Amino acid sequence: MSTTICQVMGFIVSSLGVAGCIVSTAMDMWSTQDLYDNPVTAVFQYQGLWRSCVRQSSGFTECRPYFTILGLPAMFQAVRALMIVGIVLGILGLFVCIFALKCIRIGNMEDSAKANMTLTSGIMFIVAGLCAITGVSVFANMLVTNFWMSTANMYQGMQNVQNRYTFGSALFVGWVAGGLALVGGIMMCLACRGLVPEESRYKAVSYNASGRNISYRTGPYKVGSGYEPETKARKGAGYEEAARSEDGRRSYPSKYDYV
Repeated sequence: MSTTICQVMGFIVSSLGVAGCIVSTAMDMWSTQDLYDNPVTAVFQYQGLWRSCVRQSSGFTECRPYFTILGLPAMFQAVRALMIVGIVLGILGLFVCIFALKCIRIGNMEDSAKANMTLTSGIMFIVAGLCAITGVSVFANMLVTNFWMSTANMYQGMQNVQNRYTFGSALFVGWVAGGLALVGGIMMCLACRGLVPEESRYKAVSYNASGRNISYRTGPYKVGSGYEPETKARKGAGYEEAARSEDGRRSYPSKYDYV
């Protein structure tokens, strides 16, 4: 029962994480304009992964997508790639996890197959969560670097060089979503251990004789008297085997045959 609960909770937490990654990637507020020095402004700017938007004080908002890919920074494109890879792996993990749930029976699927599918989906969720967290962290590092560069320019008297941007709400959503996907993947990996069927410890038992190993062979049995002397055949010059005579008697060699 605990295995089923862990598997279902991992599926729910991972689903929330994947959904959060999709929402975070689609949001436009990855970076927002810093209003610390200018709290009252007629224009408020914020940017996302796919477009930049401007909101006026009248409430009118205008967004413009990025029409070029080559003109964007390399780190910006890397963040896009990481988020997309995380979403794809998370969706694939959800499909695999649905068929791996212990409470769902599909044909004659064995528990060992469900355990392998559960482990596969857990690894996918972990990688998806790491991709999301890495992508959001890289973008946050870019914002911090640009923020302090803009601040240094402001202290040098160049206030109109560029606007300062700070963390947007999409970054926090991405961090939370990546953490949920990571936790859900770990729970799925833990549930995999409970789905592995336990093998019997006494699957095969071998018995060995306490004495010497004796092998028996089947074949014709030769009867002997047990009193037969051991004879050694000696062959030398002038020695020949005894030959039978015509009347059936044996003729033995004499002592002169050995001279």
